[in-house]
Amino acid sequence: MSLLHTPLDSLHRELGARMVPFAGYDMPVQYADGIIKEHLHTRSRAGLFDVSHMGQVVIEGEGSAALLESLVPVDIQGLDDNCQTYALLTNDSGGVLDDLIITRWGQDRFFLVVNAACKEQDIAHLRAHLAGQTLTVLEEQALLALQGPAAREVMAQLCAPAAGLTFMHGMSVEIGGVAAYVTSSGYTGEDGFEISLPAHAAEDLARRLLSFDAVAPIGLGARDSLRLEAGLCLYGHELSPDIDPVQAGLVWSISKVRRADGARAGGFPGADVIFGLMERGSALRRVGLRGDGKRPMREGQPVLDGAGREVGSVCSAGYGATVGGPIAMAFVERDSAQPGTSLNVSVRDKLVPATVTALPFTPRSYYRG
Repeated sequence: MSLLHTPLDSLHRELGARMVPFAGYDMPVQYADGIIKEHLHTRSRAGLFDVSHMGQVVIEGEGSAALLESLVPVDIQGLDDNCQTYALLTNDSGGVLDDLIITRWGQDRFFLVVNAACKEQDIAHLRAHLAGQTLTVLEEQALLALQGPAAREVMAQLCAPAAGLTFMHGMSVEIGGVAAYVTSSGYTGEDGFEISLPAHAAEDLARRLLSFDAVAPIGLGARDSLRLEAGLCLYGHELSPDIDPVQAGLVWSISKVRRADGARAGGFPGADVIFGLMERGSALRRVGLRGDGKRPMREGQPVLDGAGREVGSVCSAGYGATVGGPIAMAFVERDSAQPGTSLNVSVRDKLVPATVTALPFTPRSYYRG
């Protein structure tokens, strides 16, 4: 099957990107400077990410808030206009079908951004469960992310009203005469913005952003290392139909009003299973691991305690350019999950010492006003 292309495909190639297949798209994994420099540039200045492969969906119709609530453990009905929430699509066994961002655009209108690798199944799931609602996939819409400590300064020159947005809020704006929707959000742990705009206008905006000295193009490689340092979950690694929100360390994403003692308790798939796990605890917990040397850890490698007993496995790993060494996230037994615990990771039949570390590895810098 041929790969799809985002509206910035030609620009990526012009900028010398190394392209790789990802979620059915031909995407830039890195540019000439390489992943580490791109990572550090985002942490110190501002990075521009093409995330147009993500799914953008609008759901509207009478009663849409209550219907959406039947699929996610989130307070959708209490969400204010132009406010966002992180949400999990759960299944009947308490696992996670996908994680997504939901923004309220009005009384009965919602804007969803779903993961690229899951968007076809997500859209089918939404269509099957939101009877009577209008679901529109924004096929001709691009999505750009501007992330880093200089992002707000750049946005102030690009679109002053949007520069004042606080974390998880959005607004409709015009940028260069083009209608766009800007949110203060992202996937790096840094302050920044995501900009949804018509595909035909994406390249012009990207070039305009790259004209700022502070802004550099960033590929998927650094996007992954940045989210890993920030302790953010990636579907297929920290989330799956077999991984529950308690195991994943995402109990905070279950709104109080939707919990067992809340005013609108349950009503979402797997609620009773998840409530039971919240009460008694999950057998495994997601933790951070800091390698005690330079040897890298890799996804799927076993994690052992001091007695040599296997207590878990690595779910994401890489080089943490900001922390200056190998880092990982892993699912381990509860008795081995306390920060400071010394463990070992089996790397090609050699034991690499690692220490359980509180997440995130680097502080998140979201702007909350």
